[in-house]
Amino acid sequence: QVQLVESGGGLVQAGGSLRLSCAASGLTFSSVAMGWLRQVRGKEREFVAAISWSGGNRYYADSVKGRFTISRDNAKNTVYLQMTSLKPEDTAVYYCAAGRGWPKIEYDYWGQGTQVTVSS
Repeated sequence: QVQLVESGGGLVQAGGSLRLSCAASGLTFSSVAMGWLRQVRGKEREFVAAISWSGGNRYYADSVKGRFTISRDNAKNTVYLQMTSLKPEDTAVYYCAAGRGWPKIEYDYWGQGTQVTVSS
């Protein structure tokens, strides 16, 4: 059974930083692309960042480029999202997802999400 478990969310002031983690189990982690997406209540889920199976390729939404960094540790079956210079508009539930293909990823598995709240 595949499980993706996010952690690291919380409340932070604007300009602050958070690091999200997503621990994966039940799949061959080093063979899948990983992504972070976010959703505000009442709005569609939006892409944030993605990283290829080896970690050699990454891409970001324009809204987070230069502020967020996605990385992965295949030995630990974990993907991270380092978020800096946070803005109130970054407030959302953040989900990690695992999938096939690159750069267009077909996501097969999702975590339960972790809330990030940025106060002004």
